[in-house]
Amino acid sequence: MDKQKRMSKLFGKDGKTIIVALDGFGFSKNTEGVDFSVKNVKNLLKYGLNAALVTYGQAQMFEEDLLDVPTVLRVDGSVNVFDPTVPETAEFFDVTDALKLGADGVVCMTFPGAKGREEFSHKMLAHLAKQGEEWNVPVLAETLPYSYPVISEESGDPMNVRTGARLGAEYGADVIKTRMTGDVETDKKIVENAHRPVVALGGPKTSNEEYFQFVRNLMDAGVKGIACGRNITQDPNPVGKVAALAAIIHDDKSVDEAIKIYNEVKSEK
Repeated sequence: MDKQKRMSKLFGKDGKTIIVALDGFGFSKNTEGVDFSVKNVKNLLKYGLNAALVTYGQAQMFEEDLLDVPTVLRVDGSVNVFDPTVPETAEFFDVTDALKLGADGVVCMTFPGAKGREEFSHKMLAHLAKQGEEWNVPVLAETLPYSYPVISEESGDPMNVRTGARLGAEYGADVIKTRMTGDVETDKKIVENAHRPVVALGGPKTSNEEYFQFVRNLMDAGVKGIACGRNITQDPNPVGKVAALAAIIHDDKSVDEAIKIYNEVKSEK
């Protein structure tokens, strides 16, 4: 299979995507709702989900549940899962492992500007990008200036995000996954500088109205979709959440229309 065919499995015909991030076990102890979401991910596909981001263990443990679900394999992980800042990461898997599991892409984090971590993370990305070219597998780079969470002004600075996104493209990524501001004009500059499809990190855990407005702004800025975890996995109505996000991302609907859809589409008990 060529790379474009695999990309088409991760993105809709409109070139946009909703990815549920189920990889929290690799770098966090805050994993409430993840296993439930893995077992019910096929149901989310019916409401507009495009793909799932999974760990190596999930791909094995939940092989039946993930059958026919487009997946992206998380190849890196934290070396201290109890530290929420994810102080350091390591590469545990690669493109060949993704192919063995039947995944359609791989993802790793990079940390532009991080002392002692930038060189390793960018070398890992370059290694994956070379493998991706050899095996025709899309590589997603999760470009996070300085650190995994925003813990300083410089780690959330839009110019640093913009620079980090471009670095991801320069080191061979096919898709950039990064934090966005929610400000249309600011995020447009990040998208334009990346020269690759940009998928936004899940965004703030807030009210539905504020979250849907955040996503609406991303679409207006030219972002190609979102990859979110807790905003789906920890929502009391995950199928309603996905259906509402699909309305904005795939159908270009308004925030008010998305809220209406969320309230009408209910998860099964």
